[in-house]
Amino acid sequence: MSAVVLEGLVAILRGVRPDEVLALGGVLREAGFRVIEVPLNSPDPFTSIERLARAYGADALIGAGTVLTPHDVDRVADAGARLVLAPNFDAAVVARAKARGLATMPGVATPTEAFAALAAGADTLKMFPAELLGPPVVRAWRSVLPAGTPLFAVGGVGRANLAAFKAAGVRGAGIGSSLYTPGLDAAELGRRARELQSAWAAA
Repeated sequence: MSAVVLEGLVAILRGVRPDEVLALGGVLREAGFRVIEVPLNSPDPFTSIERLARAYGADALIGAGTVLTPHDVDRVADAGARLVLAPNFDAAVVARAKARGLATMPGVATPTEAFAALAAGADTLKMFPAELLGPPVVRAWRSVLPAGTPLFAVGGVGRANLAAFKAAGVRGAGIGSSLYTPGLDAAELGRRARELQSAWAAA
């Protein structure tokens, strides 16, 4: 799974419930999202991941977020996730994910963390929190990281700053609260999803 090339927007469904996840996932797919993340601090996240993977896993990358331990990696792999995301870099988590054949996107906030994550085998780097790091940091990192290193901006990213991050050189962005908050209905999620995809395409 390390051959997976991630790009574009990741839908972060923090707080989603299993009884609503399929409807919301369907709306996101229709809007053009190809990567959907269920953070593990959501209600019954493993059931949500399993349902998404079963319904949409053939043509979408279903990910698990806030994966903090190797044990979590095993649980999300068993549920059908193919991508492991975290707010931090933990070499043991990356190693376990690689052993299970999952793509990895650990969170990094410094060049030291970025290089360490790459050395551990991370597929993609999640710049977190992106709103504090900002596009200037993206440009600075691009000048020193290995050419082609995929960077994603996550944390405080939305329509207002998508273009700036893309221009600075990120491969994609994870969209959380500006896309989904718990209780949001499918119609409003679809509207936001289409607007964000249009903003990314136009950037």
